[in-house]
Amino acid sequence: MSYLYVCEQGAVVGVAENRFQVKYRDGMVTSIPAESMEVIEIFGKVQITTQCMEECLKRGISVIFYSTNGAYYGRLISTSHVNVERQRRQAELSKNEQFKLDFSKQIIDAKIRNQIVILRRYARKNKDDIGQAVNEMQYMHWKVMHASDVEQLMGYEGYAAKTYFKTLGNLINQDFAFKGRTRRPPLDPFNSLISLGYSIILNELYGKLEAKGLNPYFGMMHKDREKHPTLASDLMEEWRAVLIDSTALSLLNGHELCKEDFYIDLENPGVYLTKDGFKIYIRKLENKFRTKNKYLSYIDYSVNFRRAMDLQVNQLVKAIEQENPAIYQPVKIR
Repeated sequence: MSYLYVCEQGAVVGVAENRFQVKYRDGMVTSIPAESMEVIEIFGKVQITTQCMEECLKRGISVIFYSTNGAYYGRLISTSHVNVERQRRQAELSKNEQFKLDFSKQIIDAKIRNQIVILRRYARKNKDDIGQAVNEMQYMHWKVMHASDVEQLMGYEGYAAKTYFKTLGNLINQDFAFKGRTRRPPLDPFNSLISLGYSIILNELYGKLEAKGLNPYFGMMHKDREKHPTLASDLMEEWRAVLIDSTALSLLNGHELCKEDFYIDLENPGVYLTKDGFKIYIRKLENKFRTKNKYLSYIDYSVNFRRAMDLQVNQLVKAIEQENPAIYQPVKIR
């Protein structure tokens, strides 16, 4: 299946002869068969024709809209996926504190484990000593698994994340100063990369949840926030280090991006990717999504990471329908 990212300002997305087409200002045209299209992601001032939107609605193809810098605006999606009974069960289960706690422990268990794996990989390459940081994170992991409620658990997770990012800053190419997590706006290249990546993966999960008839706004772990898909945020936790942090580290430490691939926006203060840098990043991230692995514990064959996310949403549906959080087994890398 195809994921189409359109970031060229002034481009027009249309449809003709059973193919989606992107026409660029310089006259170039990209064409993709309609049968293979799954998602179209649009960044900035890109036009999409009415005929194209109608075709997307008929085929169940999501169209996601972002600002030029990757801030999420909204999405176009058909209603063919709606499953009222499943959403009612989901809403009722979101009131079950024990289910929520057990589910959250599984997610954060995997998140911290994955973060430690990423730290060890890059510390090994740099020959850095991260023993103390790993010990602190493992202690927070132990406290997470013994937390008595979700709020307490999230406090321990937050401390582990702070230690993780502080340690990560010492493992990144020193040409790209990174002193901690900054979100809106991102204040350095690494934060710029992971903020964009988190936004992309959050909205991929949003679409996958809706496609299975779940409501992305009925979360289990994160507190309800106006206009924020908290269930998608819950599921994203296990994937942050696995897909996004690792991709950003690879790009910067592998010298695939340089300082000139970033710029400072004076109108909206922050550090963002240039057009060419954005293309490099999206290509790298898409390759990551398509990389096959055997990290899921409940299957014995390889799947790419995007397919793995689909399978995880399927597992969540089973866990909700059977009211058994143990069915959901988060991805754990090695």
